[in-house]
Amino acid sequence: MNLKSLCVLGALFCGSVSLFADRTNGKLDVYWPDVEGGAATLIVTPSGESLLIDTGMPGGRDPGRIVKLAMETAKLTKIDFLVTSHMHIDHFGGAAEVAAQLPIGTVFDNGIPEEDPDGNKADRSWVHRIKPYREMKVGSRRVIQAGETLPLIAGGGVGRPPLTVRCIAAKQKVAASNHPPTKNPLCENANRKATDTSDNANSIVLLISYGSFQLFIAGDLTWNVEETLVCPENVVGPVDVMQVNHHGLDVSNNPLLVRGLAPTVAVMSNGTEKGCGAETFATLKGTATIQAIYQIHKNLRKDSENNTAAEYIANEEKQCSANSIQLAVEPDGKSYTMLIPAKGHKRTFKSR
Repeated sequence: MNLKSLCVLGALFCGSVSLFADRTNGKLDVYWPDVEGGAATLIVTPSGESLLIDTGMPGGRDPGRIVKLAMETAKLTKIDFLVTSHMHIDHFGGAAEVAAQLPIGTVFDNGIPEEDPDGNKADRSWVHRIKPYREMKVGSRRVIQAGETLPLIAGGGVGRPPLTVRCIAAKQKVAASNHPPTKNPLCENANRKATDTSDNANSIVLLISYGSFQLFIAGDLTWNVEETLVCPENVVGPVDVMQVNHHGLDVSNNPLLVRGLAPTVAVMSNGTEKGCGAETFATLKGTATIQAIYQIHKNLRKDSENNTAAEYIANEEKQCSANSIQLAVEPDGKSYTMLIPAKGHKRTFKSR
């Protein structure tokens, strides 16, 4: 599937020199804010459109960081598109607070369930948790479908490559391939885990493409459903950057998927005690194509060996400065730079 989709990132203003969005430079900018183990990705296109994928937790902190980064660093006055990957509060919780400070255009999700999406009918709190999201003021709402392409401006301008954001999967339905699919020999060694009945398994999967550059974002997609993206045929193909699924937890990040995507860079939106699973880390470190693993937080649990090198970690202390990770794709789409502005980190990679 020449799945060209734009997934997005959450960004946060980190109080130091950052990569400021400049709509004249033709770059595609992506920001991962520190939402303390939740998820948010903010994408700003060369034409100035914005896509926010997930919004962290409610309560002021996460939406405040997203809005500050969007307004002060990315110079946005609105969010054109919001994609909520699934209905867990660490992914949709900040949306209403963001919408109260920045106008939101079109919201894409899997639909708002009347009851707890994990099937816990005894939990009476669902109606209260979802109420702000259900009632927030936005331009329009749409239930996304596998294979759908978001209605972004298709390119960054004259002489610039095409830009697309495509939904590869939603509610465990996978879109048809856009390229001649090839049988995946890795599938012969498939190892399945217990069926996931939570809403994680329904996560929306996006592929963002700008020229030859591709970014993969799949919310909290879990192990057995991950397999369907690459087995018996790999409908995604190789990508440049993978946002590590489910904060790096071991119920996700099936080696079949990670090796099928063959990313050059992996970015993990984890917390100090959430994510960085031992199995996930073994998979990432054992994937030959991966040249760099980035983490929002250092893993401060006892299994501290499950960390990347310090230079690739945005926040190393529990009481941190909420530093963001950023990415800038060059106007021709042929290379991209990963940044942790607060630490002065910058590394450039070639697109696949």
